[in-house]
Amino acid sequence: MLDSIKSLSQQYAADAVQTRRHLHAHPELSFNERETARFVARELTALGLEPQEGVADTGVVALITGTLPGNERVVGLRADMDALPIHEANEVPYKSTVEGVMHACGHDVHTASLLGTARILTQLRDQFSGTIKLVFQPAEEKAPGGASLMIKEGVLDNPRPAGMIGQHVAPNVPVGKIGFREGMYMASTDEIYMTVRGKGGHAAMPDNLVDPVLIASHIIVALQQIISRNRPPASPSVLSFGRFIADGVTNVIPNYVEIEGTFRCMNEEWREKGMAQMQKMAETMAEAMGGTCEFTRVKGYPFLKNHPELTRRLRTQAEAYMGRENVVDLDLWMAGEDFAFYSQVVDSCFYRLGTRNEARGITSGVHTPTFDIDESALAIGPGLMAWLAVQELGGV
Repeated sequence: MLDSIKSLSQQYAADAVQTRRHLHAHPELSFNERETARFVARELTALGLEPQEGVADTGVVALITGTLPGNERVVGLRADMDALPIHEANEVPYKSTVEGVMHACGHDVHTASLLGTARILTQLRDQFSGTIKLVFQPAEEKAPGGASLMIKEGVLDNPRPAGMIGQHVAPNVPVGKIGFREGMYMASTDEIYMTVRGKGGHAAMPDNLVDPVLIASHIIVALQQIISRNRPPASPSVLSFGRFIADGVTNVIPNYVEIEGTFRCMNEEWREKGMAQMQKMAETMAEAMGGTCEFTRVKGYPFLKNHPELTRRLRTQAEAYMGRENVVDLDLWMAGEDFAFYSQVVDSCFYRLGTRNEARGITSGVHTPTFDIDESALAIGPGLMAWLAVQELGGV
């Protein structure tokens, strides 16, 4: 089985690259992946599968059932399909043809890789028992997240997977290597929007004003103190503000200030407590300084936890497939990922596929205009995921 999967992964690598390049050139934003979904459904149908379309509007689900008897176990494999509102700066033959939209997070790779996995598994279905559920998911990049919507529409039912496995590109990991981490891995993601109001006017007469710029500045410092002084010791947290708009000029104080930021952590209880403390502090401080603060939270994804036993098993199988020297440890990552919704419901593992090649200058991080991958990763990703899925079903 190991040799067969490796051979097929190499055989279909060129197809996976071609698929990835097609998807990369035709990206679609979250909740608008209609042509991508149609493409995926056509590819699955050509493999003899019966894809279910329209799950969470643009999601696609398909089942591959082994023909060997005696196993009702189900394993889920997930790939996300959406792109980002970023203008691509790469000059490559497969550059995005959609102005201002780019696959800058590797979801084209994930989709192409899972389609490659499907090609491999349909070729080998007479060599395993059990069922593999393929989940092509929309809208990982936009709240409330396509994962949460697919779960609400029953993607984890009929049949219910015993575990979910997800794969994501890793531009910080050299191509040819795979990364795993047990337990807490990625952070919850909440957005914070504040409007601080006061009374604007001439900057030379502050005694006649209620300065919202000063109030907002105090609030930002105070909120950072809440997080640094109150978070539990074993709960990594990040509070960052990326937008502060005080639309005055050198001698004019505006009437209001707009602030936007993000709060990320790995403890759901602290997540709620910290957010409540920040809202109280912001509103109370603004009032004490003569103004007001409208504090709005947009709740994002929960933290992502890799089930220890499942992750340990998959890592062992990845070492068998890749060689122990090519499987590395991952650090905690304070970025967010809606695969976390699956991890809150069923045993799950989210691992990383190395795509970095410094010799070729392929080093840009995700969510940047120059992000790209070493496409030799697509000779690895499909086969590895097929191998992990079959082994998690119980092998042959």
